[in-house]
Amino acid sequence: MVELYPPIEPYDQGMLDTGDGNLVYWETCGNPDGKPALMVHGGPGQGCSPNMRRGFDPDRYRAVLFDQRGCGRSVPHASDPATDLSRNTTGHLLGDMEQLREHLGIDRWLLSGGSWGSTLALAYAERYPHRVTEIVISAVTTSRRSEIDWLYRGAARFFPGEWERFRAGARTEPGDADLLAAYARLLEDPDPLIRNRAAADWRAWEDAVLSLEAGGRQDPAGNGPDADTLAFARLCAHYYSHGAWLEEGALIRDAGRLAGIPGVLIHGRLDLSCPLDTAWELARAWPDAELHAPADSGHWGSDTKRRLLLGALDRYARQ
Repeated sequence: MVELYPPIEPYDQGMLDTGDGNLVYWETCGNPDGKPALMVHGGPGQGCSPNMRRGFDPDRYRAVLFDQRGCGRSVPHASDPATDLSRNTTGHLLGDMEQLREHLGIDRWLLSGGSWGSTLALAYAERYPHRVTEIVISAVTTSRRSEIDWLYRGAARFFPGEWERFRAGARTEPGDADLLAAYARLLEDPDPLIRNRAAADWRAWEDAVLSLEAGGRQDPAGNGPDADTLAFARLCAHYYSHGAWLEEGALIRDAGRLAGIPGVLIHGRLDLSCPLDTAWELARAWPDAELHAPADSGHWGSDTKRRLLLGALDRYARQ
């Protein structure tokens, strides 16, 4: 089994005041004089976990982690329906990342992340290419509307029963194109029972799509959603019902802006939530990227994906 680096605690942490009522949690770990790297978590709304620190060689990296607006330890938390999400968009997150870089006195940094984190890392790098040294991303998605539609509608061909329950949870008519917008409304309902049911239905569908993979999540006891699950579901519905505020296809169209930035794309061929064609298209449009598509891996981590991730980060740490 491929092991990550040993568990490590942050040597510094704080709350970044964005100036608009949001406080974004951040932490740094590893070597204060090491190569700067930013970990961009998935979701939207997943938040960081201690395990995310362990991909970075603590002797070589100054690793920065942060909880995106509304989730994790950032406040206000999206699990509270009173939390206004009008200032929680992709553009706001990109601004937070740049403000955090300036706050920490970092000139340029490596970006790493997966799933939604790959979208956000790519969007940042295309906006601020002069601030990025390398990019290492996995479970690659650019959050095009076509990709979002696959995850929340197209994948139903593999899980028709589970998707029927997911659609029914939105209280929409069959064929309703506003499925995600309906969930976004339910997850802001003042009735906690309605919010909890919607969050549980959302999580159940996401779990179903990944249920064929080793390590897939299940909740057989039917436990109610906690605050983190409520925030995750609400932020996912909020972002994806708006197409992540990205022009359709822009991240692949503008991949030429990444010229000169080395990148590694790690994408399991068995990933049903984010099919491989997106990573393939991105690799073709980004001249300095290398694509690894292990046949034994899906969306979640695997020995193969961990080995590729550690190999890429260790290689870039020496540069």
